[in-house]
This record gives sequence, C-alpha cells and structure tokens, in this order.
Amino acid sequence: MESIIGKHFSITDPKGVNTVIYEVYKLKKEYEGKFPKYAVERLKTTEQIVGDLKRKTFYVEDPQEKGNQLVIFSFAKDKVVINNGLLINDEVRISKKPLPFKFDTIYSEEETEVKDFKYTPNLKRAITIIDPETTEEVKPVLYYDEKTEEVKGKCRLKPYKSYFAFEIRDDKK
Repeated sequence: MESIIGKHFSITDPKGVNTVIYEVYKLKKEYEGKFPKYAVERLKTTEQIVGDLKRKTFYVEDPQEKGNQLVIFSFAKDKVVINNGLLINDEVRISKKPLPFKFDTIYSEEETEVKDFKYTPNLKRAITIIDPETTEEVKPVLYYDEKTEEVKGKCRLKPYKSYFAFEIRDDKK
C-alpha cells in the first residue's frame, strides 16, 4: 500500500451525493502569458461505508504554511453544489454558504470532441470535464500541435449525456 505524506480530513456524503475535491495551485510568474494562471489537482481519497452513508477521507500531500485552497463539488442527481475551502494547519474552513460560480454544462445529441485545451507544464488542464454520474474526469488524449508547438488534448464526449466542465480563473472585475 502506498503511503501518503501530508494532511488529511474526512467528510460524510449524504445518500445520493458524491463529493470530489480539487486543490487549486497558482502557477509561478515565469509561466504567465504562456499557460493558465491556475492549475487544479484532484485530491486522493479513500472511502468507508458507514450504514447508508459514505465517509470519505481526502489527502493533501503538500500542506502549505499559508493554507491550501480547495474547491469542493458535491454531485447530486440533477445538481452540483460548489464550495470554496481552505486547509490551514489541521483545520478545513469551508465557506458558510456556497459562492455563486458561473458554469456551463456540455450536452450534445451527437458524439462530440472537445479539443485544443492548453496544458500547464506538468500537463494539468486549465479546463476540467467531469461526468456527473460517475464523478470521474473525462481524460483527454494528448497530442502535439506542430503549428503552435504546444501539447494539447481532446476529449471524446458521448451523445445524449450531460457533462460538468469548470475552469479556475480570476474574476475580471
């Protein structure tokens, strides 16, 4: 079994809810203009069934002194609740009420390819697409665009199915 160094915290999902958490990283200034300002990484998790509920433990491998910024997605049957969180020392602070987020779903009645995602140097996407039924990420196929000399990706989406897509960026206001 692989050991995880860092901090961990647990939550219990109500029946019919599946929560996933991402850590948000601000990229170094030397990458500005060439790559997205932020990258996200899904936290590793373990699950334990407690009666009808799922208790999930999330692991942050690199705790930061100033805290680790988290974005929390709780998927229910027809909706997603989005929250901000911050891991500081041994405490997770979650916003008291979900903040408004602008988001779109992707839906098509034909098989579709979403392509030309830019990638950060460690191949993390600026845009993440999640299948809300399984809460798994739609993994892209990477390719090298010789015209732009960039690594890009394309995701194949199934017809008659909704997907949840998100991107972390600064508010222009």
